[in-house]
Amino acid sequence: MSQQPKGVILLSGGLDSATVLAIAKNAGYDCHTISFDYGQRHHSELEAAERVSSAFGVTSHRVIKVDMRNIGGSALTDPSIEVPTSGVDESLIPITYVPARNTVFLSYALALAEVLEANDIFIGVNAVDYSGYPDCRPEFIDAFEKMANLATRIGVEGRPIHIQTPLIDLSKAEIIRKGSELGVDYALTISCYQADDLGRACGVCDSCRLRKKGFEDAGIPDPTPYQPGL
Repeated sequence: MSQQPKGVILLSGGLDSATVLAIAKNAGYDCHTISFDYGQRHHSELEAAERVSSAFGVTSHRVIKVDMRNIGGSALTDPSIEVPTSGVDESLIPITYVPARNTVFLSYALALAEVLEANDIFIGVNAVDYSGYPDCRPEFIDAFEKMANLATRIGVEGRPIHIQTPLIDLSKAEIIRKGSELGVDYALTISCYQADDLGRACGVCDSCRLRKKGFEDAGIPDPTPYQPGL
């Protein structure tokens, strides 16, 4: 009997990463989720990641503390910078981009994968319905995978690491349909950049706009709890 492959899944608590976890679980992976307390505006996404991990019965769930507030440069880590609510401008990299965040997160996931002897890391980056972040592009993922196999014992010993990006070419609506087919309860997730203390979404930030449009385009009811008046 072949051994169940291990997978490390980056889980933010949002819609995309929950779908990626469902895909990995459905593909037969022994799933180990990893989330980050990086000084973001709210902790509701970490609570969501815990809920999603529990719902899918993952083997392990870790929360890594990396305080990126000391670096700043993003509306998600610097409270003096307002979260934009005017809509997505795909010609610009928005102020919600956290400098080098996916590079940092993938590096931790890579370390965990090496310890677990897992050859697959799953991340929910998307190059279609996204906010213009440079670390969500296929070119970045390809470059990181090459680096990962030069920088690790597991890689140089001929057991290569693969960065799995099952959502990279899907629209938000396609992601939602896929996740719904795999049993994702999107009411457990939160995508908002500035959710309130009760975990309710603002409904107007870029992430909320993309999420709302995704459910509309998918023809699936949006289960997101929104703040009063939205």
